[in-house]
Amino acid sequence: MTDKRAGPAIWIATAAGAGYSPFAPGTAGSVVGLVIVVGLARLHLDRIWSSVVLGAVSGLLFAVGVWAAGEAERFFGRVDPGQVVIDEVMGQALTFLLLPHATWKWLLGGFLLFRAFDIWKPFPARQAERIPRGWGIMIDDAVAGLYALAVLTVVGLAFR
Repeated sequence: MTDKRAGPAIWIATAAGAGYSPFAPGTAGSVVGLVIVVGLARLHLDRIWSSVVLGAVSGLLFAVGVWAAGEAERFFGRVDPGQVVIDEVMGQALTFLLLPHATWKWLLGGFLLFRAFDIWKPFPARQAERIPRGWGIMIDDAVAGLYALAVLTVVGLAFR
């Protein structure tokens, strides 16, 4: 379903085509992020190393996402095109940085929290959207992921 003229930047920006979902492409991108989190948990690393690996993956997704999202803006001919979902993939992964071996209940909670913060865009996420090229696309979802991470961490501490 992806455009045959699209190169690797578009493939990355759309999270291997998830961004072409006809219904809620941002949610589809978040599901890809959740799949990455679950996949990394299956490496059976201890919690610290799992967090380190998840942090490195999130950082790599951010760096590559800035480039790919910027290229996708040119390709699609508009600012922050809906097909670009690499930002949701990265933000969703970032949500679980301190909870890399989350149970399904925590995964569901983190997923819903990230989606809520991504849609709501609390300060400074909405302001970050205005940063040009791929930077704004990626930073606003990093902020949403950090907000979701903070809430999960506080709730997790409360249930200890």
